[in-house]
Amino acid sequence: MELPSQDIEDAGPVEADEATTALLAGGYHRDRLLASIALTLGLGLLIALPFALREGAEFFLPVTAALVVAIALVPLLEWLERRGVPSGLAAFFCLIFFIAIANMAVAAIVVPASNWVSLLPSRIGMIRTTVRPLVDVYASLNKSVGELANSIALSKAHAHTVSIEAPNSLLSLLTTSAPFAIIQLFFAMLAIYFFLAGWTRARRYSITSRANFTSAMTLARVIQEVVDATSSYIGTITVINATLGCIVAAAVYVIGLPTPLMWGGLVALLNYVPYLGPLAGASLLALGGLMTFADPWTAALPPLVFIGLHLVEANIVTPTIVGRRLTINPLLILVSLSFWGWVWGTVGAVLAVPLLLIVHTVLDTAGRPDIAGFLFERGTLTAGRRKDHQGPPPFA
Repeated sequence: MELPSQDIEDAGPVEADEATTALLAGGYHRDRLLASIALTLGLGLLIALPFALREGAEFFLPVTAALVVAIALVPLLEWLERRGVPSGLAAFFCLIFFIAIANMAVAAIVVPASNWVSLLPSRIGMIRTTVRPLVDVYASLNKSVGELANSIALSKAHAHTVSIEAPNSLLSLLTTSAPFAIIQLFFAMLAIYFFLAGWTRARRYSITSRANFTSAMTLARVIQEVVDATSSYIGTITVINATLGCIVAAAVYVIGLPTPLMWGGLVALLNYVPYLGPLAGASLLALGGLMTFADPWTAALPPLVFIGLHLVEANIVTPTIVGRRLTINPLLILVSLSFWGWVWGTVGAVLAVPLLLIVHTVLDTAGRPDIAGFLFERGTLTAGRRKDHQGPPPFA
């Protein structure tokens, strides 16, 4: 129900109060209706989006990865532009910088790792010999348990024969998937370049095209905080992981494990994946130790050294350097990790934390939907940014 303002002014005090109440009630119910429609559409999109992203991974995965990398490179782009470098040339320099780092990582990790994979079938016997004492202990314990089970009239389970096949189909798998992977990589590089080349112009246009000053300032704040948070997180974590990788490489070199640069790079790369990455790194180091050393205690040194270094990094170094602003709630990390890992596999797990940080920064800066207030307090699904907010509450 809408009443003209002139009719309200001409009416008496009682009628004016009733008209104003009716006007406010009509606007409130309209807002509730629009919020209900928005909430319903949002829930439908939330349910359908994961399946769409998973089915369209060939397109969405390189685009999303390129977006995260490009946002992380924006500070370098702006630094070059402030020194008079044209946007296109600055974007090209940023892309070359990223490609150089990626090529160094590939050369340090992928090539030696392929040699280790080719050696694995021939080292199976050595691994069995090294772990034989542990197997004997396990066999003795298993025999004791079996005798105890027989003594109380339990049936003994039949032994199963397990055959281990060498990974001889890896080359054919890489051969069939390489052309498509190259196309995706080239597409991602183009996306990074054009995103960076048009970044300054697009940001300026998006801000100046706003209808009012408040919305323009809100958009500018959202863009700046997303760039600052994402680039700060990725840059800081990259420095920490690279330092950890160098220390691990030096440690395994002293121990005598071949290709120490590969192990350091592998540990640094896996450390981008919270929780699961360090576990995978320790497992691979244990496998490398078993393939190299005949003594089980010497073979256990590489994973034990890495676990000790990772505990120091995760509990002392990272919280001290990253600080409270970029400290992420473990529950949110697990949810994001499981979600993006399910959608896009290993690459999704690597992108999980940056994507979580981007989404949270946008919601925290622009204002997040107040679903609880809408459902339980007769709200209208809107909640502004808290004035006293100093950092993301779920990330604190």
